[in-house]
Amino acid sequence: MRLLGLLVLVLLSSAASGEVVHREKSLYRDLYVEESGGQRCLKFRTRGNRESSQSCIFLERPDVLALSYTRMSMAGLFIKPNPKNILVVGLGGGVLPRALRSLYPDTNITSVEIDSAVVDVAKRYFYFQEEAANQVATQDARVFVKRARLKKAQYDYIILDAFNGDYIPGHLMTLEFFEELKSILAPQGVVIANTFSRSDLVDHEAATYQKAFGEFYTVSQRDSGNRIILASNAELPSKTDMHRNMLAVSPQISALGVDGRKLLNGLDRRPKWRRSAKVLTDQYSPVNVLNGR
Repeated sequence: MRLLGLLVLVLLSSAASGEVVHREKSLYRDLYVEESGGQRCLKFRTRGNRESSQSCIFLERPDVLALSYTRMSMAGLFIKPNPKNILVVGLGGGVLPRALRSLYPDTNITSVEIDSAVVDVAKRYFYFQEEAANQVATQDARVFVKRARLKKAQYDYIILDAFNGDYIPGHLMTLEFFEELKSILAPQGVVIANTFSRSDLVDHEAATYQKAFGEFYTVSQRDSGNRIILASNAELPSKTDMHRNMLAVSPQISALGVDGRKLLNGLDRRPKWRRSAKVLTDQYSPVNVLNGR
């Protein structure tokens, strides 16, 4: 075991391109914090000895959103500009809950993170502070949602950002999970999901969201491999309404480095997926196979 632990450390050292300020083998993954080019990033080691960045901050401007997908996630505010109860599935470095906390100090935010090591790293290296109105539940998100449903909890703003390093865990992508999620989504609520934009899985994901929520918006940008899905349990607002909401929140989100007009231009609600794509279910969710194509 000692030899294996040493081997893991050597591999981590050889993969890192910057200064590694923390590394750890948690119950779920190898993770480390690296500083390079003025940024500090939380990274996970994935299959094939690859690394993937989960959260990044600018060392000199930690309040500005460094990764494009975090900026794209702010498009959810064009549908729900003043959320009151926010659920964030997947804490990472705590960048998104920290940003939303700065925008809405009176909002209650609950984050769900399965890995306690990730929670510790968010607090030690990414300025995440847990407090009464900004709490973390350390458990599997599927279990959390089932229990929240029993408690009749309601959230008007739900962010899905759970990644295991390779992609979203398969049990958090199925129609059954989305139906459970809808049951804790407050009326006129919005779901903001961080997904990838290029793989065979994209069409299956889209088919599953459409089956669960009906029409949805996507947000994409040319310089990003991510795609943000915006879904709701109510009729989606028109582009005109979203433009009005964008103008209202732009002064706030610009402080985070978010260009509201750019986000609005990237919104699309046209169904672009293969209609033959199968809906992902608890019995059919070959995420790793489809995401690798």
